[in-house]
Amino acid sequence: MSRGPSTTRIALIYPELLGTYGDGGNAIVLARRLRWRGLRAEIVNVAAGSPVPEDCDIYLLGGGEDAPQVLAADGIRQNRAIARAVSGGAAVLAVCAGYQVIGESFPSGGEIHPGLHLVGIETRRSFAPPETPPPGRAVGDIVVEPDPRLGLPTLYGYENHAGRTRRLPGAGGVPLGTVQRGIGDGDGGTDGIIDGRVVGTYLHGPVLAQNPALADLLLSWVHGALPPLDGPPETVALREARRRALAVS
Repeated sequence: MSRGPSTTRIALIYPELLGTYGDGGNAIVLARRLRWRGLRAEIVNVAAGSPVPEDCDIYLLGGGEDAPQVLAADGIRQNRAIARAVSGGAAVLAVCAGYQVIGESFPSGGEIHPGLHLVGIETRRSFAPPETPPPGRAVGDIVVEPDPRLGLPTLYGYENHAGRTRRLPGAGGVPLGTVQRGIGDGDGGTDGIIDGRVVGTYLHGPVLAQNPALADLLLSWVHGALPPLDGPPETVALREARRRALAVS
């Protein structure tokens, strides 16, 4: 879905429901990194209850509480626009609750709810035997070493979630990376998933502000090769993220 010289459309999905942790900032990062290169970008705010458009280049889903997460999943499923857009070449970045929503199922209010089936993952409060106490909430700085095939530097962020996520048997995709500090999926050492042009992760921050190389990877998928950026826009967020991560003993 390369749009060449035209406008790259960035859809921010239901920010009223999936915007608890400031993940809407990811849309600003993507738009500015295009504009710094002299390219056109449009942020499409898709209000809760509105049909999700099918003609955007990148779709962003952020974090949210249990009840809004269910409402968001129910609303997005109504027209399956994101799934069709992905089939046509669009990219998706889903964070925390959004990450859980793009999978097969997730917990909320003591029940299991269907996800969007974009990637082969499932989320529960715990995958341990019923008699085992559930793990505590994952809160704090998180450092992830990305899958080397992505060509990305170390990823930094902040996690705040109670869910534990695992890939389903035979599912496609690979973990976004290996957790060096923090909990991530809680599956024994990984965080997130990357399957085609769909990325899921538990990293807040917003994640793209702290990890501009990941932002440029998403942009390159839908816009083609991009000229590099030098100077403060490329380095300030990384420097601060690394300082914070390394300060945690």
